[in-house]
Amino acid sequence: MSERKLRFSRLRAWVALAIVASPSLARAEGSPPARVMREPGEVVDVIDAFDDDDPFDFAVSVGYQFASKSARILRESPVFEPGLTTGGFTARTMKVGQFIGIASVLTPRIDVGLYKDLALYATLPITLSDERRIDDLDGSAAKAAVVAAGAPGEQLFSIPFRSPNRSGIQYVGLGIDYSLLNQARDVTKPTWVFGLETRIAAGTPMHACDAAQAVQCTHPGDINRNGQFDTSGPNLTTPGGAALEAQGLTTRTPGVTRGTIGLEFHSAISKRVKYIEPYGAFSALFEFQQGGESDFGQTDLQGALVNHPPIVGTVSLGLMIHPWENRESFSRLTFDFRFDGTYRSEGRDYSELFDALGSSAALSLRRPRWSRYRGCTQAEIDAKTCSGETISVVDESSQKTYFSGLTVVEPYGSYRASSSVTWRIAEFVKLNLGMAMRFDQAHGITHDQPCNPNFKDNPYESGPCHFTAGSSQAPEIGATGIPNPAYRPTINGVGRRFYVDESVTYEIFARGVVLF
Repeated sequence: MSERKLRFSRLRAWVALAIVASPSLARAEGSPPARVMREPGEVVDVIDAFDDDDPFDFAVSVGYQFASKSARILRESPVFEPGLTTGGFTARTMKVGQFIGIASVLTPRIDVGLYKDLALYATLPITLSDERRIDDLDGSAAKAAVVAAGAPGEQLFSIPFRSPNRSGIQYVGLGIDYSLLNQARDVTKPTWVFGLETRIAAGTPMHACDAAQAVQCTHPGDINRNGQFDTSGPNLTTPGGAALEAQGLTTRTPGVTRGTIGLEFHSAISKRVKYIEPYGAFSALFEFQQGGESDFGQTDLQGALVNHPPIVGTVSLGLMIHPWENRESFSRLTFDFRFDGTYRSEGRDYSELFDALGSSAALSLRRPRWSRYRGCTQAEIDAKTCSGETISVVDESSQKTYFSGLTVVEPYGSYRASSSVTWRIAEFVKLNLGMAMRFDQAHGITHDQPCNPNFKDNPYESGPCHFTAGSSQAPEIGATGIPNPAYRPTINGVGRRFYVDESVTYEIFARGVVLF
């Protein structure tokens, strides 16, 4: 062997020995082996404080979301015509209009670390623009008198219909997150986060408005939409009714909040295996009516079957992929692919027809209904104004209920697929970009019932919700319930109800985060 080859052979031997010995030498000196791709991703990331090398964490972020929604509005019809029904049953195939909703929301957020894996946060969603309209659907505008018919001779709303543009603060969100388990602290465990958030409406609640009217938003108590408040009888169920009457005010602003106080519970769990991190999450939102100008209080009466907002539950499954990471510069690239399944329970809510119906001039909707019935007095019986099957009459000392546009929405599911990318540019800066598509199941949006069957004890308070059995000589009178003061036959009666289907929403979102 030549001397040159001998030197090269010895060099290779020394290099091999150094490679084999270096981990042992490092461990012998007390340095642990390098950790590779172990920290959890953004979905389960909770900032903390009082770590040995990081005594305090504080993050400020700003998010933006653009959403465009399109849905068909249909209506039941017993009309015997092609495409509607073949007779003998009520179909929901009458085309009313195409709903279009476009919204832009800016959401600042602050996170403050309290202790290890424990953080408080505050969020403030601000609606920059919220535009809603109902356009023609296959010639429905030319048939508006039929597809949007109310009582005989009246039309509930016109097509096309446009709501005024809304903007303002939606709510103030205050929450707390805690990592019960953290894979970055114990590699054998997953990361498991629990959180609770309170949402308090901070602005004016949404009110039904028509952008085509000279006075866009009138009070429900303005029955004739002529600027005159309804002063006949009590107005106790009209929010701010007494003050409005005293000031001569019947107009309102469109508003942007839901007029509720929300309580959301959420949890997420993930397990990172080198470059991939599958995760699952769950959240549940409960809302309660808020006082003041909110219209939810108008239906908080004994006879109403549904007077609460829906309960919203969401289950999420996703996968985060971390294809690149540089620990020295605290940089990382993460791709997130997620599927969300959401269930909304039955509830009184802001539907696609909220503005169109709530701002309607149709007297079948504008006229109030009394909230209670009473038994006939002896004088009424003697005058024969209360006899036969008429066993009770309206109690004119009871509260009056006005229609505000809030309707009972059937339960339905939503399915959302999203993808996003998060780039941690440096130790203190992160950027997230993504897009999503959501599909809502077909569901009814005006599904109230005429009687509340939970109250059957007193037939003399049942009004029209009663039955007569037995013979004419010995009639037996019973109650099927008490009248629902929120019920409006022109939109809630079988054959007049409205539906929504083919509801698709497209989203684009972005968020920038600065950490301190």
